Amino acid sequence: MTQTSPALPSLNDIISCISGYDPGAMTVTQAQAIIHDFIRPIEAVEKLAIRSALSRVLAQDIVSRIDVPAHDNSAMDGYALRGEDVTAGQEVRLQIVGAVHAGASFAGEVLSGQCVRIMTGAPMPAGCDTVIPQELTVDAGEHVVTLPAGRVRPGDNRRLRGEDLAKDSVALPRGRRLRPSDIGLLASLGIPEVAVQRRLRVAFFSTGDELRSVGEPLDPGCVYDSNRYTLHGMLTRLGCDVIDMGVVGDDPAALEAAFRSACEEADAVITSGGVSVGTADYTKQIMASLGEMMFWKIAMRPGRPLAFGRIASRGRDAYLFGLPGNPVAVTVSFSFFVRDALLRLAGAEPKPLPRLRVKTAAPIRKKTGRTEYQRGILAPGEDGAWTVRLTGTQGSGILRSMSDANCIIELEHERGDVAAGEDVSIVVFDGLI
Repeated sequence: MTQTSPALPSLNDIISCISGYDPGAMTVTQAQAIIHDFIRPIEAVEKLAIRSALSRVLAQDIVSRIDVPAHDNSAMDGYALRGEDVTAGQEVRLQIVGAVHAGASFAGEVLSGQCVRIMTGAPMPAGCDTVIPQELTVDAGEHVVTLPAGRVRPGDNRRLRGEDLAKDSVALPRGRRLRPSDIGLLASLGIPEVAVQRRLRVAFFSTGDELRSVGEPLDPGCVYDSNRYTLHGMLTRLGCDVIDMGVVGDDPAALEAAFRSACEEADAVITSGGVSVGTADYTKQIMASLGEMMFWKIAMRPGRPLAFGRIASRGRDAYLFGLPGNPVAVTVSFSFFVRDALLRLAGAEPKPLPRLRVKTAAPIRKKTGRTEYQRGILAPGEDGAWTVRLTGTQGSGILRSMSDANCIIELEHERGDVAAGEDVSIVVFDGLI
C-alpha cells in the first residue's frame, strides 16, 4: 500500500487552536506561536566537505565512530604513577623507568614504586592512573623523582578514554546549525563531509513610489531605501541565498508580477511596506489573492502591522512575511518573528534568544498592553556593574537609534513605566543584527 504524506495544516487550522485570537490585537507570543506551528522545514539535502559546512544545518545526527580521546592520557607534563603509591600522605620517592611522548606508547607495566616521565596527551602506561605535574616534584633526576606529601591524589590529571565522546554516542544532533567549534569536533572524529539541509532561498523587495535605490537621483519627496540593505545583511548572516528584487512601485500589476516571480524562485518572500492602511497600499490585496494570508495588528512597538502566510504561483509556493515600512520596525520584526521562522524552515529548531537581566541607568516610559522593543546601549557603570540606557529618541523611523545601539531592551506586554535602577530584559545584538 502506498503511503501519502499528511496534508499540511492550513493557517486557519493553526489559528483555531490559539486562545483569544484577534487579528486586530495580537500579542507577540500569539503571533510567534502561529508562525512556528505553520512553518514546515524544507527536505532537500546535500553533502558538503566540513570546511564548507559552517552555519549550515545538519540533516542527520552525527554519531561518533570512535572514543574521544581514544585512550586514557595525561593532562599534564609530569610523571605517570600508580595512585596507590600516594595514598599514605607521605613524601614518596619513585624510580623513573622510562618516558613517553604524545603519539607514542610505553611498553610494559609500571609497578609499585615506579613512574614514567610523561608528556601532555601521551597514553597512560599500563598500571598508571595518576599524573603529578613536573612543577610539583622535587629532586627530579635521571632515575629517581621525589613527590612531596599532599601534592597529588589518586586519579589526578588523567583524561579518561571516551570522556569527551564515547563511541556510538551522538556528537551533534540533527537540526544543529554548525559553528566553528562544531567543524573542529567533526574533524576530531575523522569525518570529512556531512549531510546538510540545502540553503534557504529568500527573495525580498521594498514597496512604495517614494523609494529610491542607492545610486539613483533622489527626487523631491523621495527617500533612499535602507530596508533592503538591512534585510540583505540579516539574511546573509543567517546563511541564506538572497534574491534582491529591488523596489517595486505602488502599481498592482507590477506588485503581482513581483510576488509571483519571488514565489516561483524562493522558499520565503519578505516585503517591507504596504501592509498598513494607506490608500495606495495594494500589497495586502495582492497577497490575499495569491494564497492564504493573515494580516495582524500586533500589540508591540515598533512594528505593529505584520502579514504572514503562504502564497503560490505556477505550482510553486513560498512563505510570505509582510513587514512594516519603517526602518527600525523592519529590523525588530525580522529579529523577533522572521529570524526564528527562517531557521525552522531551514531545518533547525531555533532556541529562544538569550536574555540578560540588567538595571536601567535612567527611567523608561512604557505603556501597558503592548510589548516594546527599545534600542539600548549596554555598558559598565562606575561601580563596574552593567547597566543599560536608551540610545535617545525611539521613533520607528529613526534608523540611527538602531545603529547606535548594541542591544534591544525588551519590555513585557503587561509592564508599565520603568524606574531608574529597575531590572529589564535585554537581547544583545552581537551575532544577531
